[in-house]
Amino acid sequence: MHCWAPKTHNQSKPTLVLIHGFGANAMWQFNDFIAPLKSKFNLYVPDLLFFGDSYTTRPERSESFQARCVAAVMDAQRVSGTMDVMGLSYGGFVAYSMAAQFPERVGRVVLGCAGVCLEEKDMEDGMFQVKSVDEAAEILLPQTPEKCRQLLRLSFYKPPPVTPSCFLADFIEVGNKF
Repeated sequence: MHCWAPKTHNQSKPTLVLIHGFGANAMWQFNDFIAPLKSKFNLYVPDLLFFGDSYTTRPERSESFQARCVAAVMDAQRVSGTMDVMGLSYGGFVAYSMAAQFPERVGRVVLGCAGVCLEEKDMEDGMFQVKSVDEAAEILLPQTPEKCRQLLRLSFYKPPPVTPSCFLADFIEVGNKF
């Protein structure tokens, strides 16, 4: 797992781990926050597995596995004591899982737009435009050009009017290699 880390860990500053949501990499999500936060915190910003420069050959894909990997990165960085964790969107699920699995290591937790209390009933009641968690996953991790178009329509205020299927198919093929 790739992780941006301070050059030296200052024992007098608290440790803060920023965990990104779906996106290209952690710095894409948190770049604007690094400068104001690094003066007050030992800041660690990992790329979750399958995002940015983080990969694995292991078959696990759950947020609890991601949480164990983030904890392992912190161990590899020789960070001892408690750490505060902030997770955004999918990163909130990972942060929540870290706090549940490692209560002795995680101090404060900040969850932004994480939906950790989301239930199937919320989908059924029409709270979202999808009917199930599986349908949401199909949109967020599209495997067909039509699902890519659906993601674009949901993600952009003014989505591109035309996106050729061949471009979308190439995007899917490249994304599936990781």
